[in-house]
Amino acid sequence: MQPLFRIGLGYDSHRLGPGGPLRIGGIDIAGGDAGDRETNDPAGVGVHAIGHSDADVLLHAITDALLGAIAQGDIGRLFPNDQAVNHDRDSADFVNKAMELVAAAGYQINNLDAVILAERPKMAPHIDAMRARVSQLLSCQLDCVGLKAKTGEGVDAVGRGEAIAARVVVMLTKV
Repeated sequence: MQPLFRIGLGYDSHRLGPGGPLRIGGIDIAGGDAGDRETNDPAGVGVHAIGHSDADVLLHAITDALLGAIAQGDIGRLFPNDQAVNHDRDSADFVNKAMELVAAAGYQINNLDAVILAERPKMAPHIDAMRARVSQLLSCQLDCVGLKAKTGEGVDAVGRGEAIAARVVVMLTKV
C-alpha cells in the first residue's frame, strides 16, 4: 500500500558571474543598475548563475524535491550535465518531467515551501512572479507555494555574493 503523503527535500547552488540576466523560479531578473551599491555591482553589469543549463537554482531544487519525494533519484540522473541536449536548457523542462513522474506514481502537490539564499540582486520585488510561475509549473493553487528569500549576511559564498542557493521542501498527496 502506498503512503498517503510523501515529503521531498531539494537543494541546489550555483556560482555567480558577471552578466545577466539571472533566472530564478522561471523568470529573468535584472542584476542591478549602474553604480548599485546595494547589489555590489558598481559597473551595473548584473549577475548570472553559472551552470550547464539555465542554472535556475530554485527550479533545480524543486526538481530534486519532487524526485526525492517519489524516490526517483535526482536531477543529475535524469538530465546529466555531460549531455549536449541539456546545455542552456530551460529548467522548466526539468520540473515538467519530474511532475510527469509524480503523476505516474499517483501523487499530486499538497504544498511546497522554498527559500532562496542570495546576497544580490534583491529577491523581494520578484517573489510574487516566481510564486506564480512555480504554481503554474506544478499545476497547483498559488496558496500551495511558499517562497521567501534570505541574504547570507556577509557569511560564506552566498554572503560574499559569489553564489546563490535554494532549499525546497515539498509534500505530495496520494491522488
